[in-house]
Amino acid sequence: MTKELLAALNPEAASQPYLLTGQMLRITPGTGRRYAVQPGEKVGVIALRFGLNEEELRKANPEIANISDWCGRCIHIPDSNGKTIVKLQGEYGYREMNRDIGLLEKKYPFIESGSIGSSVMGKALPYLRLGQGPRHIHVNASVHANEWLTTAVLMRFIEEYAKAYSTNTPWHQFQTERWMQETTLWAVPMVNPDGVELVQEGVVNDHPHAEELLEWNAGRSHFTHWKSNIRGVDLNDQFPAYWEEEAARRGITSPGPRDYAGVAPLSEPEALALAQWTEQHPFDAVVSLHSQGQEIYWNYRDLEPKESAPLSRRLARASGYKAVKLGGSDAGYKDWFIQRFRKPGFTVEVGLGVNPLPMDQFDDICVEVGMLLAELLSDREH
Repeated sequence: MTKELLAALNPEAASQPYLLTGQMLRITPGTGRRYAVQPGEKVGVIALRFGLNEEELRKANPEIANISDWCGRCIHIPDSNGKTIVKLQGEYGYREMNRDIGLLEKKYPFIESGSIGSSVMGKALPYLRLGQGPRHIHVNASVHANEWLTTAVLMRFIEEYAKAYSTNTPWHQFQTERWMQETTLWAVPMVNPDGVELVQEGVVNDHPHAEELLEWNAGRSHFTHWKSNIRGVDLNDQFPAYWEEEAARRGITSPGPRDYAGVAPLSEPEALALAQWTEQHPFDAVVSLHSQGQEIYWNYRDLEPKESAPLSRRLARASGYKAVKLGGSDAGYKDWFIQRFRKPGFTVEVGLGVNPLPMDQFDDICVEVGMLLAELLSDREH
């Protein structure tokens, strides 16, 4: 293998001056996800969780295939021969999300879905609900258009949670039956569907906003850098938490790819729908998935409750991300939630690199975000 191929397979490592002791590298394309075996876990149980049989899993790990105890081993999880519903076969957009929501509901009838509202262009903003417990957790994704990979990550977690519960197996070391009984998970996988579609497909001649979008985009025909909604408003600068200060700090006075806060708080239907829906539900904690940086932002103007800091450290340990106390930022969903309800809110920046993140990070991000959400759902100190 050439060093160029090794660098191409490991873009995050290629930017480092030196490799680190213990750092894991992809050696061949398409190696799939990795999993650290927990104490007491049986090979057959792990295989079932990932839609495999024990023989398939042992064949995928020939160096330890004949060992009975895999505790502490980092193993390769091969593709489950199409048994997984949520998977990347190119870009993951609004159509793929809606298709997978339908398939998940059909396979797992205990998943509830609905809509929190509509986008500028009339696309429904779906939600999914799992669990009947008294502790309510909300997670959203794709608030920013070119961060669409977060939608697929959240959808994959929902599928793995549902699969583990339906087969009465743990998700990693976590008991999903307990999650179902003690928590209710509310997910909004794509807050900004018009923007995601723009990033992935660009504008065509019959696009109703083509002329304005090209003007706001400085004449460029590619939109991979676009974060805003279809009206050029950054949805994560739209919430009524010191909105005026954020708008002034940004200094952007007209629509564009990013950072324009709009004419007023909640002027955009996507932000308004999310805020109104949040007001209607007794969420105990919220997470907004963004990219990138592998960081967890947990505070807001010292308004967060005292449990936010220690909880952020637990989430950081679970995911391998860094808990960061952030300043100089307002008007985000997490900011508004903390200010409005004085409950824990988190912005989680997944992955590393330039948005849209490379799709080869998907499996690793799924593990990282999955462990973070599992810790939040379990919240042993709640």
